[in-house]
Amino acid sequence: MDCYIQEETIVTDKAPTHIGSDRQLFVDDFWIDRSTDVKRKLHSPVSQGVVIPGDKPWDKGNIWAMTIINDDGKYRAWYRCDTEPEIALTRSGNAAAYAESVDGINWEKPNLGIFELNGSKDNNIVWMGPGSVLAPFKDPNPDVPEDQRYKAVARTRDLLALSSPDGIHWSLMQEEPLMTDGPFDSPQVLFWDDWKSEYVLYARGIAGADPDVDPKTVKGDPGHEFKGGVRWIRRSTSKDFKDWTPLENIDPGDTPFEHLYTNAAMRYERSPGTYLMFPMRYYPQRVYDPEWAYSPGVSDVAFMSSRDGFHFDRSFMEAYIRPGPDVDNWHDRAVSVNQGMIFTAPGEISLYVNEHMHLSTQAPRRYTLRTDGFVSVNAGYAGGEFTTHPFIFDGKALELNYSTSAVGTVKVEIQEESGSALPGFGLDDCPEMFADEIEGPVAWEGGGDVSSLAGKPVRLRFWMNDADLYAFKFNE
Repeated sequence: MDCYIQEETIVTDKAPTHIGSDRQLFVDDFWIDRSTDVKRKLHSPVSQGVVIPGDKPWDKGNIWAMTIINDDGKYRAWYRCDTEPEIALTRSGNAAAYAESVDGINWEKPNLGIFELNGSKDNNIVWMGPGSVLAPFKDPNPDVPEDQRYKAVARTRDLLALSSPDGIHWSLMQEEPLMTDGPFDSPQVLFWDDWKSEYVLYARGIAGADPDVDPKTVKGDPGHEFKGGVRWIRRSTSKDFKDWTPLENIDPGDTPFEHLYTNAAMRYERSPGTYLMFPMRYYPQRVYDPEWAYSPGVSDVAFMSSRDGFHFDRSFMEAYIRPGPDVDNWHDRAVSVNQGMIFTAPGEISLYVNEHMHLSTQAPRRYTLRTDGFVSVNAGYAGGEFTTHPFIFDGKALELNYSTSAVGTVKVEIQEESGSALPGFGLDDCPEMFADEIEGPVAWEGGGDVSSLAGKPVRLRFWMNDADLYAFKFNE
């Protein structure tokens, strides 16, 4: 489903932004300085079906809380698995397992021979506690000891730090917990942010709670069902993986607090400085099936973006992923996004979404969307336009990620900082662009070389009709 917000007309006096040759997305209104008859439009991904079924005795009960990474061309995934009732796993009753793929579509569960289960080590289990909901990543720091090349946190009442030389054989880094100030009862997200040279952790939290009110007295009030507030997301950072900043609630701006779980925070590598989050939104006030015994409520998936990893834009309060027509998704916590996205085909991104939570059919589904295609600036048949605020770029050619109809058009003008069209780069100099391209080159009548403008403050003016613009980028 596509969701959109109202037409935007914004005028700012922002100082020129240095963008170099980084790709720029329209996930928030940052780039729109002035606009007429255009809107930003949210584009939802499409399900391609189950990719990792629960087909082993130890994961038939549950496959959940998966983390996916691209590890030198091989896709690797770690997930929590729960067993059938007759199989008793030690420690916590569940385990963490491993899968891998060469294309992100077809996945294998290798027999690793690490943990014994029912008299056999013929399984893909990599951790059996304490804790089983791992949040692994590969540490790119060249100075990290090889036995700590992969790191993770495991969730118990506290957060435990784990390390591994290969992502398969894990051990505790230390006996004492990494963090103790819970709650931590949902999947955490952990990664190294080389944009800021720091480790980042996104964890469970509480928002909107009044410290002067006993949570028991407001437990039934809408918006106060969780310890006097709502389930929320906290962030902490570290330079050395030892000393961490206090966990702090992320800032959603002026938008209301809602119950948010399983944050699925990630960096969007194609656009440096862009952070995305796909939290599960829990709405406990509704019950779809009165006979559902686990917990009241229904869920969907929200979309959030950030330019610093802490302040998140929620321009789109509509759902990013709805429960859909499948009745097994119409109960509490039924739909959630796993951590990590990969590029599975030219022009295609894959996200991995859990469905059917609490049911034997729970398993991750692969969802696809257009590369960079989270949000577009959209113009209808009658046409519209917008102008960016000033920026300074590096490079010699401009490319667009855009899509038009057969009668649609995109045209681009490069302006001086004052807003005047630069000679040779006006709208009248730009031939109509009509196509569907991820990296479509822009040319004017004099050609596409814009190197003479590099290093100078400029603006872009876009005129569009029956078209979507997803991103722009200057290339060296």
